Amino acid sequence: MTATEEYIEEYIKVLTRLKSGELGLLRTHAGLGLDETVDGFDLFAGLWWPLRQKNEQAPRREVAWLIAKLYAFRPIPHSPRETLASQLRRCLPSKDPDKERFTQRFDRMLVLPLDKIEPALQWALDFVASNDLKLDWVKLTGDLSKWEGESKRLEWAKQFLETDERRQSC
Repeated sequence: MTATEEYIEEYIKVLTRLKSGELGLLRTHAGLGLDETVDGFDLFAGLWWPLRQKNEQAPRREVAWLIAKLYAFRPIPHSPRETLASQLRRCLPSKDPDKERFTQRFDRMLVLPLDKIEPALQWALDFVASNDLKLDWVKLTGDLSKWEGESKRLEWAKQFLETDERRQSC
């Protein structure tokens, strides 16, 4: 595990320890920028700033804010190696019109810039949660930290398209 992943993992642990009221406050900030409310900024600063003070390798502020809101939206249990793209692939609908729409929606998510991806990620998390799957939040945070690079999006596409007979359908 790299130093960056260690700090991301520490951030995810902080999120998993949030109380229901704090998660509720974060949920009310869905779609909002960090500087749009004092309450949201104060809560986020208490979560992120102590890690940032320890090391500059803590997740970028924009990504950490997005992950905090997404975790509050769907606090899916953390499980290493369960990437979002592979989890979505596991439960891809088998019927053609549904499968095609689902795949198109995933494709559209891959071209979104970081500042516009929150609703698409909420859709994806809803899908993962509705199938009782877990998620590697550390990997998701790291991936979104590198979202501007084409290679990360290609990695997601490969994971989604991967055919693995050992995977079970949901």
